[in-house]
Amino acid sequence: MSHPPAKPSSTGHMIEAAIEKALDPLTSAIKRATQPAAKPAAGKPGLMISPLAVPFPELPAMGGVEIATARAGFYKHERDDLVVFHFPDGANCAGVFTRHKVGSAPVDWCKKQLDADKGGEGVRLMVINAGCANAFTGKLGADAARRTAAEAAKRFGCRQRDVMLASTGVIGVVLDDSKITAKLPDIQAGLSPDNWAKAGSGIMTTDTFPKGSTAECEIEGVKVRISGIAKGSGMIAPDMATMLAFIVTDADIAPPVLKALLNLHVRTTFNSVTVDGDTSTNDTALIFATGTSGAPRIGRVGDRRLKDFSRALEQVMLDLAHQLVKDGEGATKFVKITVDGAASPASARKLAKSIADSPLVKTAIAGEDANWGRIVMAVGKTDEAVDRDRLAIFFGPHTAAVDGAPATDYNEEVMSAYMKNDEIDITVHVASGRASATVWTCDLTKRYIEINGDYRS
Repeated sequence: MSHPPAKPSSTGHMIEAAIEKALDPLTSAIKRATQPAAKPAAGKPGLMISPLAVPFPELPAMGGVEIATARAGFYKHERDDLVVFHFPDGANCAGVFTRHKVGSAPVDWCKKQLDADKGGEGVRLMVINAGCANAFTGKLGADAARRTAAEAAKRFGCRQRDVMLASTGVIGVVLDDSKITAKLPDIQAGLSPDNWAKAGSGIMTTDTFPKGSTAECEIEGVKVRISGIAKGSGMIAPDMATMLAFIVTDADIAPPVLKALLNLHVRTTFNSVTVDGDTSTNDTALIFATGTSGAPRIGRVGDRRLKDFSRALEQVMLDLAHQLVKDGEGATKFVKITVDGAASPASARKLAKSIADSPLVKTAIAGEDANWGRIVMAVGKTDEAVDRDRLAIFFGPHTAAVDGAPATDYNEEVMSAYMKNDEIDITVHVASGRASATVWTCDLTKRYIEINGDYRS
C-alpha cells in the first residue's frame, strides 16, 4: 500500500484520551456555561450564526466598481434584499452556471447575453435579489427578468445586454420586478465602492453569515486585486454548488480568458463542496474585470503572465467555497474528505463525493462517532475500482483501517477525542491507481431538518 500508515498512538496519548473521556461531561457543561449565547443571524429570523462562521474580511475599494443595497421587500422582515454592482466604464465578464435541467430565468438571461457576439464586453450592471429565485416560472418569469434588465439599463444609461441578473430564494414564485424598479433611484443614490459588506449580507437567504474573500497578485509587476462575495447554505452540491458568487478584479482580462480561468478553478472549488447533495436551479458564478489597475491587457488563454493571477483567483474561490460549507444548514463540523490511490481523477472525485454525500457518514460525524464502516459502505456502493484487500481509512493522523481490515492499533478513545474537533480530515486510500481528489462537506444535524422544514414560512 502506497499510503503511509499512521504511527501507533503512544501510551501517554492513550492515557490523556482516557482522562479526557472521563472528564468530558464536566468539561462540556463548563464549556456550555461559559460560552456566550449564540447570536441571531443577519438573514432569516430565528437562525443562529453557525459555530463555524468566518468573520467578513475587509474588502478594499476597487477601481471601476460601485455597490449599493436596498430593501425591495422580498422578505417580510426588515433587511436588504437587493444588491447592485455598477461598473461606470464597463467591465469584461464571464460566468459559470448550474447544470440543473430546470435553470432559472436569470440564469437563462445571463447565459444568453454572455453567449452573444462580443458577449461579456462592456458589462455595466449586476442586479441581484434575494427572497425569490424566479425559477420554474415559465414565460412570466422570463418576462420579469427581461423587464428588470430593461428598467435597470434605462436608469443607468446602458444596453439591456450590459445587465447581468441573479436571483436566489423560493423556487416557483414569479419575480415581482416592480419591487426592484421602485428601488433603483435609491440604489443609484447609494452607490459606493465601500459597500462590500452590505452586499455580502444582502444576498443571504438561509445563510447565517456573509461570505467574502480577497487576494492580491501581480501581472508584469503591477499589483492587481481580486475580491468576491458568495452566498449559500443549503441545496449545495455540484454542479455548482444554492450558491451565488460574484468576483471582481481590477485586472484587464478579456472575457474568453476570464471564462477559461473560471472553468478551470470551479472544478476544484465550487464543484468540490457539498452540504446536502442537492443542486440548485440558480447557481451562478460571475467574474468581472474592470481593467483599472494599470496592468497590461491579457487577451490570450494560456498567457504565462496569468500564473500569479490564476493562483490568487483559485485562492479566493476556494476560500468562498469553504465558507459555504462552514455555513451549511445546521453544520457543526467542517469535513475534508480526500480519496487517493484511485484509478483516475474522476474516479477519486466520485468516491470522495459518495462519502461526502452519505447521510449515514454525515450523521455519524455529527454524533462525533468515527464509524468508519459507513465510509466503507459509501466507497463500496459506487461502481469505481477499489481494491478491498488494500483499502485504508484514516481520521486525521489516526488509522482506522489498513489492508482491508481494522487497524491492529485502533484505539476508540483516541479516535473519539479526535472526532470532537470542529474540523475533521478523512482520508481513504483505495489502492487502484495514483489519482486523488478532495471534497469538502459538513455534518448533518437535526437543525438541517428544522431549517428546511419551515423554509417558506
